[in-house]
Amino acid sequence: MPIEGFDYKGFAASMSEQAKELVPKELKDFEKEYIVKTLGNFTLLAGEALYNDEQLNLNADQAVFITQIIAEWSFHKSIDLIHSGILPQYWDSIMQKIAFTIFEIAKQAVIRNIPQDQLLQAVEHHVIKVYNTSIEELQKKGIIDEEIKNRAESQSNIDAMAKQAQAEQQRLKQEAAEQAERNLEADEKRREEEKKKRKQEKALTEMPKGISNKQMKLMSLALVLKILSQDKVTTILNKFDSNDSLAISNYMNMADLESHIDGDLVTNCLKEMKDYLPVKRKLTKENVLGDLLRIYRTTPREKIEKIIKNERPLVKRFIAQAYDGEYSELPLRVAGIVAQYIEESI
Repeated sequence: MPIEGFDYKGFAASMSEQAKELVPKELKDFEKEYIVKTLGNFTLLAGEALYNDEQLNLNADQAVFITQIIAEWSFHKSIDLIHSGILPQYWDSIMQKIAFTIFEIAKQAVIRNIPQDQLLQAVEHHVIKVYNTSIEELQKKGIIDEEIKNRAESQSNIDAMAKQAQAEQQRLKQEAAEQAERNLEADEKRREEEKKKRKQEKALTEMPKGISNKQMKLMSLALVLKILSQDKVTTILNKFDSNDSLAISNYMNMADLESHIDGDLVTNCLKEMKDYLPVKRKLTKENVLGDLLRIYRTTPREKIEKIIKNERPLVKRFIAQAYDGEYSELPLRVAGIVAQYIEESI
């Protein structure tokens, strides 16, 4: 009796639809059509033969397994034939031999309960053997030359797809690993920021009442200045207005200054105030030119020329050449003074 639950027509149609989505995009339309049509025909014929063979006594799963093997190898070997360079009129005879071989080997292996992995190995071995033998017969008949023979025998779409799938899997694993690492870094950064925020909030709540954020910054700076020399302290204080400078000096004289502020808060306050602190740079031609070019980008040339209108010709020539990024023969120390003078005059 027919195999219960085995819809071979529906299965063949389903395999054909799947093949349409998998055929290589670079193939011509008639080549794509051939792949889908060949797969569908062989799957349908094999399914019908199994369905009507009452002596085999197969169940639906076994019948599907056999027809699926035929469908998959029909797909891969038809692509190999197309890539081989063999003319289309010889494709059918080779594909028929391959389909018949698969059908017989798979059917007998299932009947004998041979393990699935051994069955698949046997099918692959005989498919390759029949395919290569068919190619050699074409060469012996003078239909193809040695070059096409070698090209045909080197084709293996099944291996190419396996490598592609493996590469894609590896790519996805790599992307997943990188994303996981980014997530961990983001989580760690968020935890650190939350920890930092809690510390700041705690420090602020523990501050004596009436102390503003600005006062806290000045107190933080005063704590640092207490360990510097008097010359450096004077240089830094000159950067502030008189009121802030006086406040900092008073805080420096507080005996219990450290007890009023949190260590982390000191660090954060100083980061915000770094623009006020003088930075000593090495006097070089590159630094002087860089300072002048920075001034030129934000100040009209007429204004700068007005500032140096009473200067010596050597200085004027130095300023003019600096616009072109050139350093004229002006002593470096004098050039630094000129650049500082212009910056303070604009």
